[in-house]
Amino acid sequence: MRNLGLFLAVISVCAGQSVEDVYRERASKIIAAAMQDEGGMAKLSYLCDRIGHRLSGSEGFTKAVAWSAATMIAGGLENVSTPTVKVPHWVRGKEMAEVVWPMRFSLSMVGLGMTGGGDVTGEVVGVRSFEELEKLGRRGVEGKIVLYHPPWVSYGVTGAFRRLGPSRAAKLGAKAVLIRSAGIPQNNSAHTGVTNFEEGVPVIPAGALTEESLGKLERLLQGGERVVVHYMSEAKMLPDADGANVIGELRGSEKPDEVIVISGHLDSWDVGQGAQDDGTGCIGPLQALILLKQLGLRPKRTIRVVFWANEENGTKGGMAYREQFKDQLKNHVIAIEMDGGAERAVGMGITGGGEKALTQMRAIGKLLQPIGAGLVTAGGGGTDLGPMMKDGVIGSGVRTVGKRYFEWHHSESDTLDKVNPDDFRRNIAQLAVFAYVLADMDLRLGN
Repeated sequence: MRNLGLFLAVISVCAGQSVEDVYRERASKIIAAAMQDEGGMAKLSYLCDRIGHRLSGSEGFTKAVAWSAATMIAGGLENVSTPTVKVPHWVRGKEMAEVVWPMRFSLSMVGLGMTGGGDVTGEVVGVRSFEELEKLGRRGVEGKIVLYHPPWVSYGVTGAFRRLGPSRAAKLGAKAVLIRSAGIPQNNSAHTGVTNFEEGVPVIPAGALTEESLGKLERLLQGGERVVVHYMSEAKMLPDADGANVIGELRGSEKPDEVIVISGHLDSWDVGQGAQDDGTGCIGPLQALILLKQLGLRPKRTIRVVFWANEENGTKGGMAYREQFKDQLKNHVIAIEMDGGAERAVGMGITGGGEKALTQMRAIGKLLQPIGAGLVTAGGGGTDLGPMMKDGVIGSGVRTVGKRYFEWHHSESDTLDKVNPDDFRRNIAQLAVFAYVLADMDLRLGN
């Protein structure tokens, strides 16, 4: 009976029916199942509450890999594997910062990833841009603690001070660095994240301040006060550890060697629970694939779910996947990553494949109009997809309204209670519909 239905679908395409006409009924069934789903939230709850944060090299990440593989097997996925990936192993340890002059008070902060340890006391020099730092030069920076306090613009703009600021200050002789937290201020919560030091530059302590603590320092400096801070950090790098990507499949019925990847990264920072970044990005694709299997919808091509290792501080998982499948990348139709949280889904962004692929994706998007998730725009992908996209694989990223993600991202606030179950279900529905149609339609995306 199913084969007859597929035959009729092919005939209808040949007769000039649109993708929307051919897949409307199946898409409606997928959406209905996703909007009633309980399994996705149950899995996400286990990952967050029973395993918790999952920094590369940590015990939490190791537990998450084993649980993820077992969960894929229990969900009926095929070819489940955990290929080993060597990952950086940075450990935070204890940390604290306090003002010791002109009065004494604690600063609310969180150390930045990949920074160094130390116990330093120094005068604070504040700068609002890299240009101001360079004007001060070594004479104005050496032996001091640099405070970067640019205005909040966006994660991309203000986040540059987290990614590059410690190295640039260390190059001029700074003892340590404090920065405006790279996130939208919320309830005295600071945001961590990776920092990159140039080769040969001392790896110094560096931390992000909450908006409240930053404001205290700004007001003192603006009042002309000499401000001295004591900063202690036990942060250190250990030898690379064994990590793993986690992979499972729903094998295609006719063209199993052609692959659609749907994915998220399993690692998270060692604060909060990694719920929005990126627990939802793993469980969403997994549950989408499990729902397709439960509905008996096996597409022509293979859909592969991947939980990436080490997105946060090294992207080793994406690099290892490219190396593992380098001879098969030509058969990767598209790779989709969910790494922006699970606020209300609005659609997808796509890079590669030309105007034809964009048009085809927009046609699929029409199937998701009932839940407002059908918008498809040019430009999309994900950090973990970068290595294979450089080899020509079409990349796509899930789009949400993105109103509050940067309040939670990389902070203690990234906990399960921030995930709205209905919004999460819409993301699952969106992933399942896009993945299924891309894997089942007669023409390969972009052709």
